Amino acid sequence: MGWQVLFISLLSLSVVHGQVSYSIPEEMTKGALIGNIAQDLGLGLERLKSGKARIYTGNTEEYIELKRERGVLLINDRIDRESLCGQTMPCALHFQMILENPMEFYTVTVEITDINDNPPTFEKSEMKYEISELTPTGARFVLDKAIDNDVGVNGLNSYALKPSDNFVLKTISRVDGTKHVEMVLQKPLDREKHEHISLILTALDGGEPQLSGTMQILITVLDANDNTPVCSKPEYKASVTENAPVGTLITTVRATDIDKGNNGIVTYMISKSGAAGLFNIDANNGVLTLIGHVDYEKRRLYELDVQVSDQGGLSDACKVIVDVTDTNDNPPSINIMSNSNAVSENMKPGTVVTMLNIQDADSNDNGKVICVLNENIPFAIKSTANNFFTVITDSELDRERASEYNITVTCSDEGVPSLSSSVTLTLQISDVNDNAPVFERSSYEAYIVENNTPGLSIFTVKARDADWNQNARVSYILEDSSVNGVPVSSYVSVSADSGVIHAVRSFDYEQIKDFHFRVKAQDGGSPPLSSNVTVKILIQDQNDNPPQVLYPVQTGGSLVAEMVPRSADVGYLVTKVVAVDVDSGQNAWLSYKLQKATDRALFEVGLQNGEIRTIRQVTDKDAVKQRLTVIVEDNGQPSRSATVIVNVAVADSFPEVLSEFTDFTHDKEYNDNLTFYLVLALAVVSFLFITCLVVIISVKIYRWRQSRILYHSNLPVIPYYPPRYSDTLGTGTLQHVYNYEVCRTTDSRKSDCKFGRAGSQNVLIMDPSSTGTMQRIQSEKSILDEPDSPLEVRNIVLHCILHNCNT
Repeated sequence: MGWQVLFISLLSLSVVHGQVSYSIPEEMTKGALIGNIAQDLGLGLERLKSGKARIYTGNTEEYIELKRERGVLLINDRIDRESLCGQTMPCALHFQMILENPMEFYTVTVEITDINDNPPTFEKSEMKYEISELTPTGARFVLDKAIDNDVGVNGLNSYALKPSDNFVLKTISRVDGTKHVEMVLQKPLDREKHEHISLILTALDGGEPQLSGTMQILITVLDANDNTPVCSKPEYKASVTENAPVGTLITTVRATDIDKGNNGIVTYMISKSGAAGLFNIDANNGVLTLIGHVDYEKRRLYELDVQVSDQGGLSDACKVIVDVTDTNDNPPSINIMSNSNAVSENMKPGTVVTMLNIQDADSNDNGKVICVLNENIPFAIKSTANNFFTVITDSELDRERASEYNITVTCSDEGVPSLSSSVTLTLQISDVNDNAPVFERSSYEAYIVENNTPGLSIFTVKARDADWNQNARVSYILEDSSVNGVPVSSYVSVSADSGVIHAVRSFDYEQIKDFHFRVKAQDGGSPPLSSNVTVKILIQDQNDNPPQVLYPVQTGGSLVAEMVPRSADVGYLVTKVVAVDVDSGQNAWLSYKLQKATDRALFEVGLQNGEIRTIRQVTDKDAVKQRLTVIVEDNGQPSRSATVIVNVAVADSFPEVLSEFTDFTHDKEYNDNLTFYLVLALAVVSFLFITCLVVIISVKIYRWRQSRILYHSNLPVIPYYPPRYSDTLGTGTLQHVYNYEVCRTTDSRKSDCKFGRAGSQNVLIMDPSSTGTMQRIQSEKSILDEPDSPLEVRNIVLHCILHNCNT
């Protein structure tokens, strides 16, 4: 017999795409062709290969194999229809062909047709009967049935009995298709003629070629019993539940024999058949009991042939039909057809992750199955076809919330009590780069002390990424920006791996106090995601700058003197030392101390404000020339300081001041150049003696010209105001303007000064290299007035340029 495709039906149920059926004879050799399933289903060979097509047969043996490269089904193992299906018709193999990417499956049915490979057989090789010669014609004798494992036309077809002188064979076909055979007496027996009769019963099937089996029947003719037993009913019906215990009563068969004595005693016997091992009938009382295990899922109906016989060999037959009722004794069986071990977290809802086949061998409600999943997971299960279920995603997946799911599928039937079974599927969620790095803080602020070493680690920014593996690997990048027009990369750098921020240069608090920049955190995903954060660096001050004295100004060649009248009282403000420190905080807190002084008992310096005041009444005994050394210290650690020398003139008039400071300058110069002048004097005296007249005339002319120049010129008056200085007490250092009339002779030591208007303080700038006559200062001059000055003080600075005495 060849094979043929019966039908192909395309379906639209979820992932079930089609169904195909084939019909083949049993006992085909291994490797025999069944059919081209790729062509029959309209699938290409490439689809079979890419989808990893395979056959799913459940728990049964794999008789069929799929050749993916050719798209055909082949015989994988010898198929014996009788072993596979027994007497069940039709006999078919049901399996599914599974495809992946995307998941699809097709239902395939292969019908196994019978061939005539089994002859009819009898369980016994012979049967013996003892029959009374008085047995009337028409008496029936039940014969053992022949068994033919083939079905249909190849099954048991007919019986033949030879010789047929006294007996004729009667065959009765039953509803279930079996043939019941009886031997009927058609001619009275005569023991005197034939005490022993030997017959041959032949069973024939309808196959081609026809096969047969035989059994010998030995008959012993008895004498005297002329009444046969009679069953009360020709057919008995009973039921038994599956899994009923051994010894369960099924029914009672009753038969009567009107003979008396031994000829009236009836015995009961079950004809040998496949079910004889499950049931037993009491030979004396006809009670039928269960002696084996009946299973509804294997066989639902049993027909028993009961033969009743008397002692004389007469017999009758009746039939007992036992119906097996189902009980819920089979839990659902869960078979995983296809399963995904991992899915991406960006899978859309409705994606199939697992395909299941659920089988329950029970029937009716006991075989109806409902499947559910454990709670609080983003998955659902739905039925796609008869006994097939798919597990699908029910909502969005997020690996950061759950990277793995244990999906427990529980299937329960509707029996009472309900039976269930479950299986746990482990599903990994693979990562997708859907989370940007997040910094631990919304902004950062860090401090660094100025004068740092380049390359110093300042602090670390840290960002975390909720993704996994490469998608969570964070790199740190310094965003382009500028600080005061300079790229920020020349100030700081960021370690790409650790986020450590290093100083590129040494910072100076006095130049820059703080600056901002942005750091970007970028993950290693594709495409990468990033976020940024603002970082503020604050430079902390170090005490790296000494105080700077703004007033009094230290000149290179001139002496600055503060004038104090001898009538000054205790607390008289002589002057104020003004200093600043470019550092900040306590590093810029300044304190003033009197380090050295000509007379420590006369002056003091304000610790906080630098004011120099008298601490006692000035007397005539106090020296005119007072030299004060003031040290200005900041409050840093370690502290830094600056020193200023303040010259104070204790006098009531300028001539006295000029005389003292001129002597001071000339003596100083004289001491410094004594040797030089001694040598020079010898040469000059000699030269003057020779040229005396010439010199006198020259001196007269020069003096006349010089007096004219001084008369028409003004003496320079230079006011000085310390920058950013303000006397908060409102007293000021110099509150009034002096007007002087100065009378000079050729000898400056004999010059005189007249005070035109009273004042509290005067500043003299003396040039030690000059001698000459000071010109009268005009009181109308207004160059001393500075309206933009922060002080309301007007200082008269008298600058006398003293020339050579000879002029």
